[in-house]
Amino acid sequence: MLTTMDLTATQWSTVYNVLSFGLISMLATTVYTLVSTNRVLPKYRNALVLSSMVTFIAGYHYIRIFDSFHAASMVEGSVGKVITAGHPDAFNEGYRYVDWILTVPLLLVEVIAVLALARETSKSLITRLVPASAAMIALGYPGEISAVQGTKILYGVLSTIPFLYILYILFVELSKSLDRQPEGVAATVGRLRLLLVASWGVYPIAYLLPIINADGAASTGAYVGRQVGYTIADILAKCVWGLTLVKIARMKSIAEGMKDDH
Repeated sequence: MLTTMDLTATQWSTVYNVLSFGLISMLATTVYTLVSTNRVLPKYRNALVLSSMVTFIAGYHYIRIFDSFHAASMVEGSVGKVITAGHPDAFNEGYRYVDWILTVPLLLVEVIAVLALARETSKSLITRLVPASAAMIALGYPGEISAVQGTKILYGVLSTIPFLYILYILFVELSKSLDRQPEGVAATVGRLRLLLVASWGVYPIAYLLPIINADGAASTGAYVGRQVGYTIADILAKCVWGLTLVKIARMKSIAEGMKDDH
């Protein structure tokens, strides 16, 4: 069964432009992060390489998402009519989940790397956080693609459990690390905690839009809001997060004796 959504010209342009902005943000951050690796001590370079991998992977998938949206909009000869199901060129939301299941574990590993925690502590965090992140993404996808409200709610609740676990572990460990950071770095790590909550908090809100909207998944407003919300959250969680880690790595390198070339 062919399922379509008739967007207004403004709504279509909003999704088109926000996806374009998400794409260029990922690519630009990738370049900047890679260039910055020579400006930090070797012990922090892995964190920056991981950050560049995150935005590179996300950038690739934003190309796929962007192309999918464009193809789904043009099949019927009408830019505003987006095909969401029942056609080979229907808009594919699955690209986001493929992106997330690759990048979210890397995001968690990169913050552990830049904090330079003790080996046992780092290993413990990775073995807890990576499986939890995979479970969060895997449980969210069935609800994302389902048209049944009950299914959306069920999998939304299930994916929230590892989501809250990850936030709790990271927030606690970031708080513990403050006393061990060089002067000036603690404040930036503190802001990183707030960025964590702010960026990751957007994802469940965007997920819930079709559920709380009176017209359900067929609502054009919910569709546009979800695409905008996911993209903004991705920019915050990957680009801004990555740039903040570059700043932390740079500050820690200078505190540990690396010459400041500015």
